[in-house]
Amino acid sequence: MSFQVKAKLVEFLGDLEKYPCHFGHNVGDTVIFDGEKYVGRLCPDVWPLLAPKVYAMHCMGPRYIEPNLFHPFCFEPPTVRDPSRKKYDGLGYKTIFETRYEPKYHIANLIPPTAFTWPPQDGTGPKVVAVICPDYRSSAVFILEAFDLSDKGFDIPYFRRQMVILDRLLKKPGLAGDGILKMFSKKEREEIVPYLGPEILPIFLEELELMGYLDIKDGKNYVTKKGEVRLKTFKKTLTPEEKKALKL
Repeated sequence: MSFQVKAKLVEFLGDLEKYPCHFGHNVGDTVIFDGEKYVGRLCPDVWPLLAPKVYAMHCMGPRYIEPNLFHPFCFEPPTVRDPSRKKYDGLGYKTIFETRYEPKYHIANLIPPTAFTWPPQDGTGPKVVAVICPDYRSSAVFILEAFDLSDKGFDIPYFRRQMVILDRLLKKPGLAGDGILKMFSKKEREEIVPYLGPEILPIFLEELELMGYLDIKDGKNYVTKKGEVRLKTFKKTLTPEEKKALKL
């Protein structure tokens, strides 16, 4: 029900010769939130910007999209003011059919590279989640990614439920939702936390698919090779008593 999130420093937009990073960050530096703790070093100036996005992605995973990227404005080519056009658009702008490129350290380079281009970028494509260091002289860019299911903290019961679902599907691939539920006894569905019913099962399946552990075709569910590896790794962490209780 939750995801692990990593933030990786991918580039500096500023001039490091003139304005070096005083925290000593380098391209490739990574910090990970695994569900209960952060692992890695990060400049304290970046933490206040990073934490809210990490929390959102911890809950939503790769489904998270920056709110502004829902707006078609971000996927239009550049415009200039043209009062004669006000009778058409209500404000008075004209489209410029070209991508405008600014000098290397121009402030306009802080916008996403897919915004305001000609031809326009596909607004339905991948959405990058990024944080830029507030010291705009160096402007370190961190890209965030939900890279795995969270198996720590209070996410443990949900992760276990998802792994057991993978195990059942390996034994009987191609089941749809109702068929999956029938592989669990009433006691297993209702007395083990979290409750497993038709209301919550689709969420479990969607998250497994998002992480590449499950392939869903026409409503039927198949465990992928990646899912088999993740399940095998999970089983190695269990005691014999736990394996018996979970029927693994």
